[in-house]
Amino acid sequence: MIYLQLFLTFLKIGVFCFGGGYAMLSLIQNEVVLHHGWLTMAEFSDIVAISQMTPGPIAINTATYVGYTAAGGNVLGSAMTTLALILPSITLMSIVSRVFMKYRKNDAVQGIFSGIRPVVVGLIASAALIMATPENFVDYRSYLIFSAAFLAAYFYKVHPILLMLAGGLVGYLMY
Repeated sequence: MIYLQLFLTFLKIGVFCFGGGYAMLSLIQNEVVLHHGWLTMAEFSDIVAISQMTPGPIAINTATYVGYTAAGGNVLGSAMTTLALILPSITLMSIVSRVFMKYRKNDAVQGIFSGIRPVVVGLIASAALIMATPENFVDYRSYLIFSAAFLAAYFYKVHPILLMLAGGLVGYLMY
């Protein structure tokens, strides 16, 4: 039964989320932490951090971990969540890529994409706000690390890998 729940939950996430992994995080968090209780908020925060540092898309890494954990350490749970998450995208992209190439100059198509862009930005902002929890910001030092990383990325265009390494080192030294 858990495998069917996992499959249907991540199929729903895959169908209704646009904009990539970061846009999916708020819906994944809602489903796995609040609705089903497969993870705590602290576990979800940890897996998001780990998913950012490991190769591959963040949503797929998160889904794989959730499936493994919710299925009691069974790899079949990981396979179910990963397959369910990517199935809508694969199907939709196979269809849309053929149609898009034919109608990409159409005003209606351009209008649709103009409407989707702000929604994706909102979903990514929602994911950022969800991660601003007491588990992630323990004290003022956490805010200093966050602010320094944001400023370095935004103004100085520091590479994200360098920011992660520096953040890990600073966090290790400060805590």
